Amino acid sequence: MDDSHKFHVIFYEKENGKIPAEEYIDTLDIKMSAKIYRLLMMISKNGPELREPYSKHLEDGIFELRSRIGSNISRVLYFFFLERRIIITNGFTKKTLKTPKNEIDKAKEYRKQYIKREGNAN
Repeated sequence: MDDSHKFHVIFYEKENGKIPAEEYIDTLDIKMSAKIYRLLMMISKNGPELREPYSKHLEDGIFELRSRIGSNISRVLYFFFLERRIIITNGFTKKTLKTPKNEIDKAKEYRKQYIKREGNAN
């Protein structure tokens, strides 16, 4: 497949220059961060075709990339945007069965900010 069919994975950047998902991934051990970067490569190739067990729709257009090594479970949230962009918003270590609502809300807020900035850029 040529690059024109790939999706562009972009880490959301806050106004203060911080990149929440990247900062989260940097806190993980080497095996888990490598696994997440492999998932990011998979999603750039497959986009919305990537499904469970790797990716799952949570709610309202927010998805999670799912990574597990032993009993460690990491999630990275994202959404799809125009021009084949996938915006990676935030990540967390999963400790409960359900994805914490505050993490989904954070992803939605980052999406709102991203759309607002992109709208102003065009």
